[in-house]
Amino acid sequence: MRLLEIEKKARSLGIKDTWKYSKKELIRTIQRKEGNFDCFGTATNFCDQWNCSWRSDCLKLK
Repeated sequence: MRLLEIEKKARSLGIKDTWKYSKKELIRTIQRKEGNFDCFGTATNFCDQWNCSWRSDCLKLK
């Protein structure tokens, strides 16, 4: 997902000043706001967060 789309999603969740965050920080903030673990980009070989909307993007980082 592109940064502009991520920022739009963040603003829809009430996260302000999205320009202050890096992409990873913003996604982790969104994860917390959605009630999920804020683990984007931290999985080493396996991710057990099957319902996370960022799962496919996260796994591409490896």
